[in-house]
Amino acid sequence: MKHKILFTDLDETLLNHDKSISKKNRDAIAEMLEQGHDFVLMTGRPIATARLAVKELGLTLPRCYMVAFNGAVVYDCVADRILAERTLPMEVAKDVILEAHKAGIYVQTYQQDTILTEKHGRELDFYLKNARMRYRLVDDIYGSLEQEPYKVLLLDVDNQERLLEFRQQHPELLERSNCFFSCNEYLEYCPKDTDKGSGVKYISKFLNVPIENTVAAGDERNDIPMIRAAHVGVAVKNGHKELQEAADYVTEHDNEHGAIAEIIEKFILNEDV
Repeated sequence: MKHKILFTDLDETLLNHDKSISKKNRDAIAEMLEQGHDFVLMTGRPIATARLAVKELGLTLPRCYMVAFNGAVVYDCVADRILAERTLPMEVAKDVILEAHKAGIYVQTYQQDTILTEKHGRELDFYLKNARMRYRLVDDIYGSLEQEPYKVLLLDVDNQERLLEFRQQHPELLERSNCFFSCNEYLEYCPKDTDKGSGVKYISKFLNVPIENTVAAGDERNDIPMIRAAHVGVAVKNGHKELQEAADYVTEHDNEHGAIAEIIEKFILNEDV
């Protein structure tokens, strides 16, 4: 039997809109784990909220792993420990924050399990709907950082064009970080050469599983490096158009109707693939 790994995005891929895992998906995950395959959650969420989600979803099981902060943190779910991490250099974080201030764009970063921000407005409220995290209002985000952060996030709930323009106007930041949209409202600056694709490569090497035995599934643009890094890249039916164009396969079902179960049956449990 081939030892395989399934890498899957969390929100809008594995989870339903109510943030739960359907019985169909849960049963399929249990079967693949029982047969000796590995299951890896891939998320842009901070490690604090991702760890909480793992526990609530009942995935603190052997052969379950997680990659958080869009590739910056690799985590063993059953051992409850970080296996690897990458951070954004302080000078890069500083420049992103300063340029966001100049452009009048909301910006936040992270210190351990706490959000650091200078303003509590619509943007922070929007973010907190999905990320149940503590936050701290500070006078100076950069000055409050005690260590290199995992990422810096720019957020605009009304006009994505402002974020697109910011990205285009600052090519010097692109050269020093990995910048991408994880959704229309979030422009993320992460450590250079760090994304969900690097997470796929790290976990595969750590578990001594060849890339030829890997499958990755997602729904958003920040999942593109992941599905390209895996041997089989899958976009769920409800996924972004750009992701679907990059995928090897698009599911017949969406995240509400067992897309992950479909992937497990077709690519993990099927010995002919």
